[in-house]
Amino acid sequence: MSGHGGLPPQIKAVRAGTLRDRNPRFMVGRFGHMFPASLQRPPVVPDTALNDLAATMKDTRPENQGNNDNIPAGYTYLGQFIDHDITLDLSSLTEADRDPLGEKNFRTPQLELDNVYAAGPSGDASAHLFDRMRPGKLLIGVAGPGGPIGAPEVKAGLPLDLPRNAQGIALIGDARNDENLLVAQTQLAFLKFHNTVFDNEGGKDFDATRKLVRWHYQWIVLHDFLTKLIDNNDLQDVLTGGRRFYLPEIQSDYGEAYIPVEFSGAAYRLGHSMVRQNYSHNRAFNPTRPPLPGVGLTSSFKFLFHFTGKSGGIVGTLANGLSQNDNAAMAAQLKLGLPFVFPELPGDWAIDWHRFYDLGPTTPVPPGTTPADNAFVLNHARLLDPFLVPELHTLPGGGGSLPFRNLLRGYRLELPSGQAVARHMGVPVMSEAEITSGDDGKMLKQVGLHEATPLWYYILKEAQMLGDVGNRLGPAGSRILAEVFVGLLQTDPESFLHPDQDPAWRPTLPSAFAGHFTMPDLLRYVAAHEPGFLNPINHPPNIRP
Repeated sequence: MSGHGGLPPQIKAVRAGTLRDRNPRFMVGRFGHMFPASLQRPPVVPDTALNDLAATMKDTRPENQGNNDNIPAGYTYLGQFIDHDITLDLSSLTEADRDPLGEKNFRTPQLELDNVYAAGPSGDASAHLFDRMRPGKLLIGVAGPGGPIGAPEVKAGLPLDLPRNAQGIALIGDARNDENLLVAQTQLAFLKFHNTVFDNEGGKDFDATRKLVRWHYQWIVLHDFLTKLIDNNDLQDVLTGGRRFYLPEIQSDYGEAYIPVEFSGAAYRLGHSMVRQNYSHNRAFNPTRPPLPGVGLTSSFKFLFHFTGKSGGIVGTLANGLSQNDNAAMAAQLKLGLPFVFPELPGDWAIDWHRFYDLGPTTPVPPGTTPADNAFVLNHARLLDPFLVPELHTLPGGGGSLPFRNLLRGYRLELPSGQAVARHMGVPVMSEAEITSGDDGKMLKQVGLHEATPLWYYILKEAQMLGDVGNRLGPAGSRILAEVFVGLLQTDPESFLHPDQDPAWRPTLPSAFAGHFTMPDLLRYVAAHEPGFLNPINHPPNIRP
């Protein structure tokens, strides 16, 4: 965690005013390439060939196999939360085909939590996110009572959900953070983190609180999240020796940060490989519960989309006056088409954070409540490899196969091949025996992509073959993530890692280890000021007599 001030020599020259070399392939507010256009691309193949390859990428291993014991499952959705902080691409695959670099990033490429704060309490477009009765604090929503199939004894009116309007739409800085329940609960944790810091550390000053929250979040991204995914030697090399490939100071217009398509369209899509088919969500909803007729397991990844306002059945007060036919008609319009809707999140769907981060054993079940908590497990992410769970091969709402869409997007974005990127970076290139191993590798060779492989697939295969059997990314994937995340922080004038700020800064909030701060530390910090936060449905005051 030392040497945060390392900048490449070219960048030091730029800051001194002695070098300015703009590349017309980059534009502020858009995505760009971090590698030369001359790098070899994968050969053009029919969409049917990409479909055939995608079909071999289905994870058919049992639930107790294929887990990454080094990464608790919460980091999968922290990764999604981070992605929504730095990228928002509203273009379709067809639009990307017409103009690969014309895709506008509707997020600032900075780790600044604009998915939480938006324009702040004084911004006309975001004032509704803040509490008018408690200036400087973010709104928190309330949940309904526990439902009949889970834990009906959970009280209504508890602060367990995102704030919502009368139609159930979340009042948050980025609507995508309400598309599945796990990222929604992650968003809620950050809302509560801000409010807790505001009350206890920030002197009830919004700007001071936001800065403290942002810097601790940036530390988590760099020294907790990232170190679980990549080779830590790569991170330390970039921090001390400087970046060599992601150089927005001399690559982009006006020297500002941009999001490389090699990152957004390939390397950072590693999170799709981490998704589980089923989750132990809390004592009421976990894989030991019997399936619901016509619905299936209530612990499935697909089911978690339903308990949201963006993708699922939370429709606010609209639900109160719906007849059974109206209910079914509205549900049919939703991505899942399930036969029920809710005015609010049922309280028994609040997350048990012990099951998603390494926080130790969960809290005991209050006496006399059911079901008993005999099935506690810490969910782990799946291994970083080319295999995605079956749910992601049939996306909700007719979204089709995610691996196929990722492969196709790589072509639309004109991404270089994985082998070309590895050679350009000077890292080991997978051998033909490695890249063609397994049924997926055989199909890769059959469709003619084994010598110049799509970058997204290559990075996942590299993790499997060269990244400790999928426990972390391999050399090319690690270096891309290290360079981009460090670069985003070093080019953000308000981040702790910017040379004009305090690159030697260390976290100051209470934590397990002084001067360090992790996502579990963030959750414990909130819980220290909000008893029951870590597992609300096991907290006795939250249970009806």
